[in-house]
Amino acid sequence: MSRTAHHRARLRLGLTATALLTAAALVPAPAHAEDTNDYTITVDPDARGAAIEDTMYGVFFEDINRAADGGLYAELVQNRSFEYSTADNGSYTPLTSWTVGGTAEVLNDSGRLNERNRNYLSLGAGSSVTNAGYNTGVRVEQGKRYDFSVWARAESATTLTVTLKDAAGELATARRVAVKGGWAAYRASFTASRTSNRGRLAVASSGPAALDMVSLFPRDTYKNQPNGLRKDLAEKIAALKPGFVRFPGGCLVNTGSMQDYSEASGWQRKRSYQWKDTVGPVEERATNANFWGYNQSYGLGYYEYFRFAEDVGAMPLPVVPALVTGCGQNRATDDEALLKRHIQDTLDLIEFANGLAGSTWGKVRARMGHPKPFGLTHIGVGNEENLPREFFARFQRFRAAIEAKYPDITVVSNSGPDDSGTTFETAWQLNREGEVDMVDEHYYNSPQWFLQNNDRYDSYDRNGPKVFLGEYASQGNAWKNGLAEAAFMTGLERNADVVELASYAPLLANEDYVQWRPDMIWFNNRASWGSANYEVQKLFMTNTGDRVVPSEASGTPDVSGPIAGAVGLSTWATSAAYDDVRVTSADGASLLSDDFSGDASRWTHSGGGSWSVRDGEYVQTDEAAENTLVTAGDPAWKDYDLHVRATKKAGKEGFLVAFGVKDTGNYYWWNLGGWNNTRSAVEQAVDGGKSTLVSKAGSIETGRAYDIDVKVRGRQVTLYLDGQEWGGFTDDKPAEPFRQVVTEDDRTGDLIVKVVNAQPAEARTAVDLGGAEVASRARVTTLAADADAVNTETDTPVTPVTSTLRGVSDRFTYTFPAHSVTFLRIARR
Repeated sequence: MSRTAHHRARLRLGLTATALLTAAALVPAPAHAEDTNDYTITVDPDARGAAIEDTMYGVFFEDINRAADGGLYAELVQNRSFEYSTADNGSYTPLTSWTVGGTAEVLNDSGRLNERNRNYLSLGAGSSVTNAGYNTGVRVEQGKRYDFSVWARAESATTLTVTLKDAAGELATARRVAVKGGWAAYRASFTASRTSNRGRLAVASSGPAALDMVSLFPRDTYKNQPNGLRKDLAEKIAALKPGFVRFPGGCLVNTGSMQDYSEASGWQRKRSYQWKDTVGPVEERATNANFWGYNQSYGLGYYEYFRFAEDVGAMPLPVVPALVTGCGQNRATDDEALLKRHIQDTLDLIEFANGLAGSTWGKVRARMGHPKPFGLTHIGVGNEENLPREFFARFQRFRAAIEAKYPDITVVSNSGPDDSGTTFETAWQLNREGEVDMVDEHYYNSPQWFLQNNDRYDSYDRNGPKVFLGEYASQGNAWKNGLAEAAFMTGLERNADVVELASYAPLLANEDYVQWRPDMIWFNNRASWGSANYEVQKLFMTNTGDRVVPSEASGTPDVSGPIAGAVGLSTWATSAAYDDVRVTSADGASLLSDDFSGDASRWTHSGGGSWSVRDGEYVQTDEAAENTLVTAGDPAWKDYDLHVRATKKAGKEGFLVAFGVKDTGNYYWWNLGGWNNTRSAVEQAVDGGKSTLVSKAGSIETGRAYDIDVKVRGRQVTLYLDGQEWGGFTDDKPAEPFRQVVTEDDRTGDLIVKVVNAQPAEARTAVDLGGAEVASRARVTTLAADADAVNTETDTPVTPVTSTLRGVSDRFTYTFPAHSVTFLRIARR
């Protein structure tokens, strides 16, 4: 990609005279968009770039942030089977989300509904239970139908009275259900008489009764499927037109016990996600603790995932455990019988998806309502394992078994949890040597990183494994995050011959149950809304094109100076002591020297925690506090050596030694013993979002003193631990704000010119289509907003605006707004 000089000029907002814009709605003009930079885009319409598969962009669904129960799964009753446990969350009881009127007790005995559904409710005569649903309550809409069901038994004839109500009164006419005899399913339906976000479902019994699987579903689920999905959320996902759906995780797959849910294993409640737990009648499915701190009912299981992928026209891409845990657990299971069982389970999964209706597992699928195979083509084994050699040894066993029986299935490996570092490099080496078909990469970095790494895949081996970018995001839901991701996506498309699949993550977040930010789609019990990131994904996913048309663009001059900033000390869920802090300039002059023989007056405490000087050391004692940053020095310091002596006192991790500190959101730090004391890395924070620059496995010992040295020269940094060089990096990649890619739509012949302008200045751009004969009008779609704009339930500043551009020819000029993503669809003649 060429770089040419450009000049800056102050101009009024608008197009040059060579092209006129007729807007369907006014494009929002961000504040302070006064400067204009000049660029060129040159397209070679006769050259052939990479082909882009229809499946390139997809979605990754993981049950995090209540994405399943209380989210996409349309069930309105929380803890419907009374299975909540302290194994799921320390605050849970079997009656969480329920209130009792009279006498009721949750039992786990031989009177249960079935062996896998361990708990049930014993309800006394004249007693009732009321469920609070999710968020503010059970959401019902006036005139809509709702289907109630319950499994019940009663030795004597008993009447269940079922009501929907809120504080103001009834929300629907009560229903009465006659119960007598052993366990049986009973049903009733309601029509809501008014709308409420605070509904409660109550079940009262005239006589003693046992209850289980107390359920309330909206009749109007996505595509009216039984045991279905919440319509608005499913429709927002479908609107993306995803090429694939990756499921069910994520950390759900590679954490916890690998045992099954049975008497032999002690009914273990913290297990990896295993597909056989999640199919068959919902009342016979297992329950499990969710890695993210709540219960998962498995009402939304593998069958429903496959069905949803089919309903949205996407390729299903399930992920199975490889018997090596990750996400901070990092253990390899050495149990040959267990490994063989999981391998067989994976073969059975493929039969469940693709087998004839008369096959063992195809028959299970057919009984669930889908005789026709789902057409599985890809399967992932493992997720983000931090033990690459142990993982790959097991991966090879899975792959060999799958290829022997199902040679047409693509088996996807992975490269660990980061974009670089020892684990990443080792994993990629093993994948290349093993001639793996596809490798799943994951990374969550700052917007700066995404702007800097548009060329990430330019140098990947075209003959090596293909890349599945299964999880990525730029650590925020503001428009600046969407802009950075959009700039990066132009590089993904340019390298579509290497990057065959890509999905933003996570997909869903219930605003009242958040474990991870950012997220693509946000919701509560009454509404859902797409983030700025969602709008970017939707624009790219619905305008992908079929092949890349080679193009070049001029760039923005690199204005990066040397790394400059103060120094800092911090901890994360750890107590540590620091001593003998020295900062020395490159010419030997002392900039800072503190042995803490006096006070800590030179240090500014900007984070959490509790710092004090004790016995000549600067000690942080709070083992729960995260990011306890204290800083000292001048933000203008550059070219210096930092020395620190550090001792871990107690806690989960190690040390955080900061340098190049501009402020609390912009700095570098050496994270020693991070990630539950499993890795050390250098991270860069830009506007609060962190990205990893270099990473290695390693841990910090409690009670041992470490000598830590950081040498900063220009934009090059070298790090030493106990006098030995640990590693280093050069942070010299420009955060280019102007990115573009051009693709062609085979069906229409349209050229799709995609331009990202992630800066506060307009980008006046001379576009040369290389002599292509094109129509004089083009359809324009623009996303533009203030860089810090965030979409919410009530305000969506990041919204696409369509318009018509007139005066288009093989050469024209267009001014792209500040902080914008613009797609020009130009028809060929």
